[in-house]
Amino acid sequence: MNSYKFNLSEIREYIPLLKAGDRVVLSGTAYTSRDAAHKKIFALLDEGGELPFDLKDACIYFAGPTPAPEGLPIGSCGPTTSGRMDPYSPRLLDLGLAAMIGKGKRSEAVREAIVRNKAVYFCAVGGAGALCAKGIVSCEEIAFHELGCESVKRLELDNFPVYVGIDCNGETIFREQNVSSDS
Repeated sequence: MNSYKFNLSEIREYIPLLKAGDRVVLSGTAYTSRDAAHKKIFALLDEGGELPFDLKDACIYFAGPTPAPEGLPIGSCGPTTSGRMDPYSPRLLDLGLAAMIGKGKRSEAVREAIVRNKAVYFCAVGGAGALCAKGIVSCEEIAFHELGCESVKRLELDNFPVYVGIDCNGETIFREQNVSSDS
């Protein structure tokens, strides 16, 4: 198992080096999006509308942060179960998404899309939202304000710890590689 530290702006350079189980410390821009925001993003894609952020080489963090306490950029910001985004992830990866951060297993269709697009799936520590928030230095709501904590936010990460859950070759840290999107 290797350890890496890099800025998400350099993600495409690092993806080929990353192996399932590697420890990674991320800095740079990531975007939050969960079920409700994914549905709205898909509606925009289907209508030919403009997305709230450029998918090319982007990183989506499956999270719905709580409001920021006074003096902090964000409240608790732990990962959401990624399998809930499995119906959406292959299309987003095919459109240029480079990385996803979440928790838990992914479907075979997502694993295949990761391989096909030379992308990566990172796992953050579940149940540690306050700890995860320490690696976020700014948070700006950029779309779907009506969704509250599930709105799309632009985060600036600084020393945000993750593990490689699925690498660009399809290797995974999960025992069962073939999982349904119902998991």
